[in-house]
Amino acid sequence: MRRLLPDPAEGLTDDDLLTAYAPPAEAARHLRANFVTSADGAGTLDGRSGGLSPPADKRVFGLLRDLADVVLVGAGTVRAENYHYPARSPERRARRRALGLGEVPTLAVVSGRLDLDPGAPLFAEAAGMPPPIVVTTATAPADRRAALGRVADLIVAGEDRVDLARALDELAAAGLRRVLCEGGPSLFGTLLAGGLLDELSLTVSPLLAGPAAGRIVAGAPQPPTRLAVRHVLEEDGALFLRYAAAGATRASADQAG
Repeated sequence: MRRLLPDPAEGLTDDDLLTAYAPPAEAARHLRANFVTSADGAGTLDGRSGGLSPPADKRVFGLLRDLADVVLVGAGTVRAENYHYPARSPERRARRRALGLGEVPTLAVVSGRLDLDPGAPLFAEAAGMPPPIVVTTATAPADRRAALGRVADLIVAGEDRVDLARALDELAAAGLRRVLCEGGPSLFGTLLAGGLLDELSLTVSPLLAGPAAGRIVAGAPQPPTRLAVRHVLEEDGALFLRYAAAGATRASADQAG
């Protein structure tokens, strides 16, 4: 992998990439979103993001998880992508210890309706990992809250809709300051609408997906969010863009899942 901006360099190592993507150490809370898109703006291929992801993207994907305290994902993405708990090799565990982080990032799922299977892989495979977190509402069905409460820690944030700002505050209060959002588009759109995004890591895959595929953002129309380029990397025609979001407001946001 090579860096095109700001300072051209060849043969970037994993340590180089960890430095390039390091979140600000002084931030009380930091939310990074990570997505892959085609050159014509598709967020999925055949309904899933994995078909857009070249090998170098999988490398960056893993390293961004290495830098995160918690991976935040919407319930729809958990179902569509058949999410598993992040697997951690001894090498990755050691890397996170060296970074002053827990050996494994926590996985947090946003679901207002709790339409989740307690036997899904992300819950069934969590033995020996930090307990998964489910972020939900006070009005979520009591039977589903009880079932998921047996396999995950619950954060109740909001009455009828999930208050994402409050949820992020509760995660930060629990020591989970560095948040990596992996989607989906509805969750990302709500985070944008609330001014909660600090930065976007975007892989542009060198292919054209054609019509009909969705984008990485979904939801109601909203004003544009301005971005500032932090770096541009490249490997095998894929571009790896790190953007800072201008003017994150920490405002309250709602998300139904």
